[in-house]
Amino acid sequence: MIQFLLNRELRREQTLDPNTTVLEYLREYRGKPGTKEGCASGDCGACTVVVGELDGELDGDRLRYRTLNSCLTFVSALHGKQLITVEDLKHQGQLHSVQQAMVDCHGSQCGFCTPGFVMSLFALQKSADGFDKADTHEALAGNLCRCTGYRPILDAAEQACCGKQSDQFDAREADTIAQLKAIEPRETAELNSGDKRCLSPMTVGDLAEIYSANPDARLLAGGTDLALEVTQFHRQLPVMIYVGHIAEMKKVEVTDSSIEIGAATPLTDCYEALASEYPDFGELLHRFASLQIRNQGTLGGNIGNASPIGDSPPLLIALGAEVVLRKGSNSRTLLLQDYFIDYKVTAREQGEFIEKIIVPRAQPNRVFRAYKVSKRLDDDISAVCAAFDLKIENGVIEDARLAFGGMAAIPKRATACERALIGAPFTESAIEQACEALEKDFTPLTDFRASREYRLLVAQNLLRKCFHEQQAPAYETRVTSYA
Repeated sequence: MIQFLLNRELRREQTLDPNTTVLEYLREYRGKPGTKEGCASGDCGACTVVVGELDGELDGDRLRYRTLNSCLTFVSALHGKQLITVEDLKHQGQLHSVQQAMVDCHGSQCGFCTPGFVMSLFALQKSADGFDKADTHEALAGNLCRCTGYRPILDAAEQACCGKQSDQFDAREADTIAQLKAIEPRETAELNSGDKRCLSPMTVGDLAEIYSANPDARLLAGGTDLALEVTQFHRQLPVMIYVGHIAEMKKVEVTDSSIEIGAATPLTDCYEALASEYPDFGELLHRFASLQIRNQGTLGGNIGNASPIGDSPPLLIALGAEVVLRKGSNSRTLLLQDYFIDYKVTAREQGEFIEKIIVPRAQPNRVFRAYKVSKRLDDDISAVCAAFDLKIENGVIEDARLAFGGMAAIPKRATACERALIGAPFTESAIEQACEALEKDFTPLTDFRASREYRLLVAQNLLRKCFHEQQAPAYETRVTSYA
């Protein structure tokens, strides 16, 4: 059984089909149609809801509100949390201040996308100390509108954040915290509809045991990729194991030599450690899908789904990151570059799962640069993603690790290019020779995102860009988008 708060109402579910998304649950089971289905793939934000959780960093004495795409969230992920929808904002006949701001600023026309914008504004207001334009753009980047042109919505965000008012959620915070503590998950939970089930273990040991007993089960973390099998391909997943309650797999630990990130850590929670060590990694995470996706999607999931255009693997490979794989009571550590074998084929054995990712800390005299080229700046998939980690001493390239996404069936190092660079002077002519070597490393495909020729030229140009930025360090905007 799972239990959660639907606003203030305690809900217990035991026999619900675990393939049920939160969007479907709200509209079909609870009669709450305010949350809309736009794309069913996490791109439009019309289905945005807010989840309230106990903030572990503050010993559970405060609430943390985050936006999610309800079309990509299975109900099992709600266990122990509070779900807030657009219907819950109006109180005692009065619109919530974010709703009123949308009215005052004429932020809605056809209205289909409006509930999603309102919920994103609600979460932004809860975390904001006034209006910040960059934070607002980031909060709303995952919400698309085809009518208003966004300016009035940004005006509404400014009004809501500058005129922040105490609301019913603030007044009931202590009571909500007490309710969430009372239903806090403490043991393995299960949703079981008879022919389908989802188990939610609490420890790595429990996960290893359950996965060994159910090696064909699908591992569910954020679900931002896995849920597409249900919403887009109309498949049914007979057995899932949800890892989002395993505290050991949601830790970020910084040691003297590395950053260790639990595989179930949401990308939002990876940001601080990675961005402080590698600013370009932080810049890329700002452009990793949308805030709703980053609040839910995990670093382990982005690796585990083995997409050739996943944004994080090229950066992690260039940095020499490792993955810790667990099966039963046995663990092994593997360089991430060796994890990917072929398209959607990895070195992970049946019953084995990614426990954590180990990222080396930055070293002196090394230069790390990352670039993402996509058709639009926010909420888009890479045509080419490149990462360069260079060690330069006295004007000579002593070591080079270059990795690309979108250039092959897997995220992959450019070994011929690296050989051309190592031992060469850090000069334009050496870079040109390395660019020629890239043609030996990759024969990219042509698809609807980019042609083969475009991808190869972009990859070469990104290496040139890296060189010129080192010559002029003040040059800005490394994580770039081109239309």
